[in-house]
Amino acid sequence: MNKKWLLPIFASFMLFSTAHINTAEAATKADVTDTASKYVGIPYKYGGTTTSGFDCSGFTSKVFSDLGIQLNRTSGSQYQQGTAVAKSDLQVGDLLFFNTSGSGISHVAIYIGDGKMIHSQTGQGVSYSSVNDPYYWSSRYVGAKRVATFDTQQQAEVKQAAIDFSVYASRAEVAVQIAKALNLDTSDTNAGFVDVKPSNAHAGAIAAVAKLGIFEGDANGKFNPSSPITRAQIAKVLVVAFGLENNGGSVAFSDVPQNSWANGYISTLASNGITNGDGEGSFGSDELLKIDQLKVFIKRIQQ
Repeated sequence: MNKKWLLPIFASFMLFSTAHINTAEAATKADVTDTASKYVGIPYKYGGTTTSGFDCSGFTSKVFSDLGIQLNRTSGSQYQQGTAVAKSDLQVGDLLFFNTSGSGISHVAIYIGDGKMIHSQTGQGVSYSSVNDPYYWSSRYVGAKRVATFDTQQQAEVKQAAIDFSVYASRAEVAVQIAKALNLDTSDTNAGFVDVKPSNAHAGAIAAVAKLGIFEGDANGKFNPSSPITRAQIAKVLVVAFGLENNGGSVAFSDVPQNSWANGYISTLASNGITNGDGEGSFGSDELLKIDQLKVFIKRIQQ
């Protein structure tokens, strides 16, 4: 990760007031994600501020310190920084605050886009969660604060910092694996997405799966190749890509409600023996898909 921009841009912003927002015009959002992601797996430690263990605010403080931005020490005091942001306007790098104790702000996380956040949580340490998790985080959400703004490239770096794409599958990686499994022609590199240039290493695979309707872009015509994908989302992609049909009715998982958009797709995978969930009755719908999980799914489909 290139950090040449950090010192000149942030040197004069090391301390900032309650409503002040840093503007990192030369930095990228990927820097935030990259910086946060390298700490995934570090255990939770109450009062922890080092790589031997982080509490929630110790983790956010460390990530932003790595980016040249000073945050207050506790989640409550971090909530006093920056400016409030509506949940519908969240951007990569925004701080998310939760009431997990019943007595005010008690938890903080970093938004990494696509409804996901990275944080240090009890029992799991630094890990990813869905902001709108209906079973826990959504009901405890208090609000968000923006203490710094990052341009598009900066946001990409923030996301890279938070997600280790040597472990987790990006949308581009999924396109590559599916194109390979289906023996698709990837010679055409004109994918038709504004964020996928013909020179992109994965353009051919992305173009191939898009032509078959396996993947679609967003409302802005973007494919978002570097974005992660959830296990629920990959269920739909695999069903569409391989033309799978349900072989045994609905298969119930504790985290997949009957009225969920993903229920049919996940049930189809399960009825074909492609997934058994986590062995404890849960599918892990909102968890980010790992590359090794993707390969296992495809291998089982091809058997």
